[in-house]
Amino acid sequence: MNNNINGVVDGESVVEFSTLDAKVQELINAAIKVRNNAYCPYSNFAVGAALRTKTGEIITGCNVENGTFAPSVCAERNAICKAISEGFREFESLAVVAYQETEFTSPCGTCRQTLSEFCNKNMPVYLAKPSPARVMLTSIDKLLPHAFRPNFLHK
Repeated sequence: MNNNINGVVDGESVVEFSTLDAKVQELINAAIKVRNNAYCPYSNFAVGAALRTKTGEIITGCNVENGTFAPSVCAERNAICKAISEGFREFESLAVVAYQETEFTSPCGTCRQTLSEFCNKNMPVYLAKPSPARVMLTSIDKLLPHAFRPNFLHK
């Protein structure tokens, strides 16, 4: 198992929260905390995300719904847009926290594509529930293996 926040996550695995590095636990706990700020009166599906920059800052985001749904913002995109607007361009890891009884919740397709634009394809992604006894470790590349990358636009 590779749970080193500075390393590459090789594949996906589920591990006990207590075995994770303190920096990873801190990141997941930040996502748990910001999940409480979610505005989701339509779906009642609260999501929190925490993104760690290469310089160690943790930038958080939660989902914000709108009655017409199209302008709603997912937690992951909220965090990445907030980080970009604050001048951060390099990221180390991401934690996403949502509740489903039997599965881990992964980012939607739009969030996956957005993350692939700004994050290294091998960046660790930690998926957890609000009571994170177990955590799934994955990566941007595992979530979106054939991402459209910005370099495709250059001739």
